[in-house]
Amino acid sequence: MRYHSHLHKDRRLRPLLESIGPLALRKRRNICNYLCASIMSQQLSVRVADVIYGRFLDLYGGKQPTAQQILDTAPERLRAIGLSNAKVSYVQSVARFELEHGMSAAKLNKMTDEEVINYLTVIKGVGRWTVEMLLMFALGREDVFAVDDLGIQQAIAGLYKLDATDKKKFREEMLRVSKKWSPYRTYACMHLWRWKDNAPGSNV
Repeated sequence: MRYHSHLHKDRRLRPLLESIGPLALRKRRNICNYLCASIMSQQLSVRVADVIYGRFLDLYGGKQPTAQQILDTAPERLRAIGLSNAKVSYVQSVARFELEHGMSAAKLNKMTDEEVINYLTVIKGVGRWTVEMLLMFALGREDVFAVDDLGIQQAIAGLYKLDATDKKKFREEMLRVSKKWSPYRTYACMHLWRWKDNAPGSNV
């Protein structure tokens, strides 16, 4: 893998690369569905999130629904699969945005990372972290650093012996550490998550 030799130069990251082995990014065509699934999984364990997503697909015959199908689904049917009122609202907001503005992979691939973040975070319930996961696990962007992710913060604090007490200083230190990983920061994050055993969004 191209990224492997580059990240291997970081002596603290090197043992993770050797123990976990090469990882691959994959791209997804149905960005609307990915974003809906990502919202559904927030604050849930992987097991519970998988169950709810499975129930969601069952509403549409086991297939990924179109944005119009999601909007046509009564909110009580979405609540019945285990979604909160807020998540029902967010999922339908995503579907509405898809219909009104579009979020195809072809459209988003013409944008920079920051442009994608600015474009999608206007959707109710979609924050920067959610779009960063989309950039990584749906668009396959190789140089995304999830600085606000708790798992990444814990991993870097432990691996690089950083004091996380001063949040501002800790954030600056994280960004400093991550610079040497560019242009493969996504892969570094993936290895850190695997090390912490809490990879988000990769199985949606």
